[in-house]
Amino acid sequence: MKAIVLHEIKNMDSLKIVEIHYPQPAAGEVTVKLQASALNHRDLWIVKGLYARIKVPIVLGSDGCGRVVEIGEGVGSRWMAQEVVVNPALDWGDDPAVQQDGFRILGMPENGTQAEFVVVPEVNLHLKPAHLSSEEAAALPLAGLTGYRALFVQGGLREGENVLLTGIGGGVAALMLQMAISTGGKVWVTSSDEQKIQRAMASGAAGGVNYHRTEWRKELESLLNGKRIDLVVDSAGGENFNDLLEITKPGGRMVILGATAGNPSSLNLRRIFWKQIRIQGTTMGNHQDFEKMLNFIEKMQIRPMIDSVFEFHKYFEAYQRMEQTKQFGKIVLRHNFK
Repeated sequence: MKAIVLHEIKNMDSLKIVEIHYPQPAAGEVTVKLQASALNHRDLWIVKGLYARIKVPIVLGSDGCGRVVEIGEGVGSRWMAQEVVVNPALDWGDDPAVQQDGFRILGMPENGTQAEFVVVPEVNLHLKPAHLSSEEAAALPLAGLTGYRALFVQGGLREGENVLLTGIGGGVAALMLQMAISTGGKVWVTSSDEQKIQRAMASGAAGGVNYHRTEWRKELESLLNGKRIDLVVDSAGGENFNDLLEITKPGGRMVILGATAGNPSSLNLRRIFWKQIRIQGTTMGNHQDFEKMLNFIEKMQIRPMIDSVFEFHKYFEAYQRMEQTKQFGKIVLRHNFK
């Protein structure tokens, strides 16, 4: 079968379409013929050597939609020929609060979805939501699971609350924007890109500010017109973190799902305890979170925002698009195999 294989870290040119062995399912596993896959920043970080315990050669890709073509021993025959989406969270464990030591994400160390076929455990299969195209369904798994857990499981989002999403534009943030709006949340955004702020507002955000401007917090406070943020979902960290504490209301919540800007050089602990702000970390989610996310997507008829779709053989252009950080929504590969 054909697959996009990373042969050397810190060398994007080593991403090549090559022939590798067809993945035979073991007991409890299935083989899925992929119709579409989607990129995540995780894929780019692995290519650049910015991820833990990287092994090469490896087929990247955590997101995928396709059809079951073979089942292993002990797998229910009902899965044969079904259109499915794959939950990329492998071996979460029994504790819904936190992943176990053996937790992994599909697409490294196991071969991922940027290939003709992928093998996954039966427990990671879910029927594709009927209202979604293959490309839309492929855009959903990692971002949808991460965003749903951040907003609802960890963040406890309620109707009518003010929500701040930092760094709007990526797949997770774009899906959280859609999810929060669909439940009656009033969503505010930050970005360094004015066009992304305008795109978010056109998609239903109440407003947004450019965090590169010195007075960005005061600008947001002016837009809030005396109100404060009930829930912040932050993927950046960095020097703006203390400003996020200031705009969070007393008794508010902050959910942290990334640190792309690194650690803040200082932390205003007095604001945290005096305002009684709850700070909660999050990452991915368990099988129940994934199932609830899919049910939510179907109930609300949400269609993930697609930034661009590339044919499989144009994968390099897709990675370049990701590297440019200009996307709004997900970058998808269409698997145009016969």
